[in-house]
Amino acid sequence: MATVRILLCLLYLAFAGRSRLFGSSTVEKESDALIAIAQSQVGVKEAKGNNDGVEVEAYLAVAGLKKGEPWCAAFLSWVFKQAGYHQPRTGWSPALFPEDRKVKTPSPGLVFGIYFPTLKRISHCGIVERVKGSWVTGIEGNTNLNGSRDGDGVYRKLRHVKTIYCYANWMNNHQKKGPAK
Repeated sequence: MATVRILLCLLYLAFAGRSRLFGSSTVEKESDALIAIAQSQVGVKEAKGNNDGVEVEAYLAVAGLKKGEPWCAAFLSWVFKQAGYHQPRTGWSPALFPEDRKVKTPSPGLVFGIYFPTLKRISHCGIVERVKGSWVTGIEGNTNLNGSRDGDGVYRKLRHVKTIYCYANWMNNHQKKGPAK
């Protein structure tokens, strides 16, 4: 199942790259690649509802986490690795938002963080797929239909910009050198 999704993602990237206008910026191309990879995972579900399953455990492995650990940040680390980036590699959502990576305005390909007052920290994250007015469509791992931070799969979620605490840009060209490890 995971192999089929990755192959579909690669096919999408091949055709999307050819149909792109020549004036596309590098950032647009990079964000398109990241989004296509994330989109290829929408619908992945945990095997037994315990942060487990073949795909989920692959996400966890990229961040050096064990089966059963929360995986929203690990999912994003996996997406970036598939796109050829060496960073981020974390399972800790607050670590995705260092000051030098933060940006104020949402745009496709950025990582977003959701702040939970009860925990006094960012404790859920996703990748911006598109922005329309005051709404962000994102792709998130370890969520559910209700938008939980501890869900059962990879979902496409619609969130109002006021519910998003911050954004981070991990699409720096210097981060992408050679094949991902």
